[in-house]
Amino acid sequence: MTRRDAVFPANRHALYEAHGYSAAIRSGDLLFVSGQVGSRSDGAPEPDLAAQVRLAFANLKAVLAAGGCTFDDIVDVTTFHTDPENQFETVMAVKSEVFAQAPYPNWTAVGVNWLAGFDFEIKVIARIPGKV
Repeated sequence: MTRRDAVFPANRHALYEAHGYSAAIRSGDLLFVSGQVGSRSDGAPEPDLAAQVRLAFANLKAVLAAGGCTFDDIVDVTTFHTDPENQFETVMAVKSEVFAQAPYPNWTAVGVNWLAGFDFEIKVIARIPGKV
């Protein structure tokens, strides 16, 4: 059986302890990253949507780095949105900064009615470079 190793960024936020989950799990050559939100270090949501989305991507970047990955190693993305129609333009602007050129990872966006005070969440699966 493949071993499951928890991965946390150096400056992990309060949500991991408050809700009892790992930032990511390394299993074989894959890194499964839990949903990342635009939380400040105390776990509170960033109120401005654009800043919240950017912070979610920054938190994602830190978790990826802790697992030995970068945005280029992402193969699967799932995002959650509390108001997809009105948030689409803002999210796509940040997404295009992070994933500036093809090939892009596959992406599934899901509209939800609750994200514990957040408006955007992103979870990914990445292939760890150099792992077999």
